Amino acid sequence: MSYLQRGTKQFKLANLALFAAGFITFANLYITQPLFPQFSEQYNVSPAVASLSLSLSTVALSISLILFGSLSEAWGRKRLMTFSIFAASILTVALAFSPSFEMLLLLRIAQGFVFAGVPAIAMAYLGEEVEPSSLGVAMGLYISGNSVGGLAGRIIMGTMTDFFGWQVGMITIGLLSLAVSAYFVWALPSSKNFIARQLNLKALTKSLFFHLKDPGLICLFGVAFTLMGGFVALYNYIGYKLLGSPYNLSPGVVGWIFIVYLVGTFSSTWFGSLSDKFGRQKVLLTGICIMFTGALLTLPVNLFIKIIGIVIFTFGFFGSHSIASGWVSFRAKKDKAQASSLYLFAYYFGSSVGGTTAGFFWSSWGWNGVIAFISAFLITSFTLAVTLIVLNRKTETLENHLQY
Repeated sequence: MSYLQRGTKQFKLANLALFAAGFITFANLYITQPLFPQFSEQYNVSPAVASLSLSLSTVALSISLILFGSLSEAWGRKRLMTFSIFAASILTVALAFSPSFEMLLLLRIAQGFVFAGVPAIAMAYLGEEVEPSSLGVAMGLYISGNSVGGLAGRIIMGTMTDFFGWQVGMITIGLLSLAVSAYFVWALPSSKNFIARQLNLKALTKSLFFHLKDPGLICLFGVAFTLMGGFVALYNYIGYKLLGSPYNLSPGVVGWIFIVYLVGTFSSTWFGSLSDKFGRQKVLLTGICIMFTGALLTLPVNLFIKIIGIVIFTFGFFGSHSIASGWVSFRAKKDKAQASSLYLFAYYFGSSVGGTTAGFFWSSWGWNGVIAFISAFLITSFTLAVTLIVLNRKTETLENHLQY
């Protein structure tokens, strides 16, 4: 087989192309998050209803992840990724011309469906085309494109809303995404090691249910659901808090709050190295406790303390997520890609459920209610992690007993 090797022009082009694809996907996925207060005011909807502009996209994404991964086995990697990013970009431009909030939600559902093309396929492409010794670097660059895209989309949208209105922001990001999509098509080398396979829905369904019979994996899927649900809940409604009294910040300034996502780039790597030294069990529990501490620190009125709390909360989330997602591959004994797909399903479904449900807590009890909701999710996550540790110890004890 012919692999893309580190140091070659083709390797660089492939990495930059997939960085661009990840950037487009996550920049467009999260562009409505800074706009919830504007949607509430313009369309006269509650915060919980405004959050549907993100939650409906992520729930559609979670469902279509498994579908796109399977379709790519038969139709090819690059073709589906190209469709995904072009369709997402065009739909972002269309959002600017939505005549009603209901139409905006329908477009966001359609976007959620096509978003899945990149996260479901990009890692499979890299695994097939990149030389194994260079795979870690390639994966890292792709994932950094995801995080930079999510950050850039929020900041650009918040800043553009300040000066020109959110519709102009949508058009700007959509046109930028179309230009980057064209670069992706030009730069990404066609698959050389991909072998098309016939779709086998029966085998797919069987492998999915196989994973759902493992209580350890169920715990990890629950951890993904609760961690992401709590994380998105905080970021969905912090804008309402900071735009109001006593802070009265502008949408542009609030958009820059998302810059703290950068701490996740460090914490996810650092937690991984800590898990090698102290074990993933202790590190995951510690990460959840860090998130809980950060959430509580956002309760005081002092803006500086609140920002520090958001930083700590974000630091703990990305570290915990890196441990839990890596644990899935370790726990699954076969069909690891399917197990990862189920983890991502729970992850994005948690984003949808937690992100919208917390809106009712905000409307009824304000920021204290949001933190109470997040705390309940984190306590559940901690309990699931402890249950997983107990299950692991029982499995290890049984295996040692069988050896003797």
